[in-house]
Amino acid sequence: MKRITVLGVTGSIGTQTVDVVVHHRDEFEIVAMSAGRNIQLLEEIMQTVNVHHICVQNKEDKDYLAKKYPNIHFYHGQEGLMEIATLPNVDIVLNAIVGFAGLLPTMEAIKAHKDIALANKETLVVAGHLIIPLVKEYGVALLPVDSEHSAIFQSMNGENHQDIAKIILTASGGSFRDKSRDELANVTVEQALKHPNWSMGAKITIDSATLFNKGLEVMEAKWLFDVDYDDIEVLIHPESIVHSMVEYQDTSVIAQLGTPDMRLPIQYALTYPRRQPLINGKRLSLADVGSLHFYKPDLKRFHALALAYEAGRTGGSMPCVLNAANEQANSLFLNRKICFLDIEKLVEEAMRAHQVVDNPSLDQLLEIDQWARKFVFERVGED
Repeated sequence: MKRITVLGVTGSIGTQTVDVVVHHRDEFEIVAMSAGRNIQLLEEIMQTVNVHHICVQNKEDKDYLAKKYPNIHFYHGQEGLMEIATLPNVDIVLNAIVGFAGLLPTMEAIKAHKDIALANKETLVVAGHLIIPLVKEYGVALLPVDSEHSAIFQSMNGENHQDIAKIILTASGGSFRDKSRDELANVTVEQALKHPNWSMGAKITIDSATLFNKGLEVMEAKWLFDVDYDDIEVLIHPESIVHSMVEYQDTSVIAQLGTPDMRLPIQYALTYPRRQPLINGKRLSLADVGSLHFYKPDLKRFHALALAYEAGRTGGSMPCVLNAANEQANSLFLNRKICFLDIEKLVEEAMRAHQVVDNPSLDQLLEIDQWARKFVFERVGED
């Protein structure tokens, strides 16, 4: 029985993790979980899985739940996240928190010798130079949950790392993959949230539309698989059937394919190195799909991806700036305070205004994160 803490249980990854666990109760037990403000959905999940430790964002919600469910231990805030991520009876922490907030609980879980199933790409984007040495120091497993990184991980099984020539990340292209720059000027929030292939949370869906999400995945891949940015290629693949590929020195390309279903990489991270049936999973029929398409993204059209490569190659504190500025701009767009193309514009302005710190400490990253968010806020006049 593998005992799990799920951070971000009410999000898209979190709810699908619950589905995996419910269908394999003899394999997994959720010991603890966290939620943000969606208390109604949290209570629905609590009826599905019997969990003894729960963290919520606000103290008011914690007090309400503690009174209603006296037999459960409730926590709140960042300190609460770190408590449930380090519980002694937990084997693996699945981090599905969106954004920078996932960094600290990941670090504390590693120090508590917990394996990590990572869906929070920002942890490595912002602090890969801190996280990877910690993983090695404490001897824990770092298992990717993002479909693309899981595909790479699976495509590398049994292979020699020195034989890798290139990693190829596939991207759906998001809601606006066929629109020109001019057409993007007046797109709406509702249009941006209509992802053609995947069911994801609002923040990640917007990131998919800008391609910032793919840029973050490029930076995450650099740390997860120890490759240079010159050896990470992105291809637009509208069908989202080939989840990513690895090219080897002998020109062989190994890929992982499947229907778009996030439960597969979630389950694989939890069962690795074994495989289990994916209950209610749809099997891939290439005959029904018929044809698959791939093309290189235009970095002028998808300027966010170019910015991500620049931030990654610059290194130091620049990825932290890109991530924080994007989180803030993404939120402003969702709240209809800025236009769609303003997201990348504000991120670039923050990057240009930042003086890079070469090897930032955790405290410096926390300060830089706040600086970048404030910078974007002030540029928009939302102070």
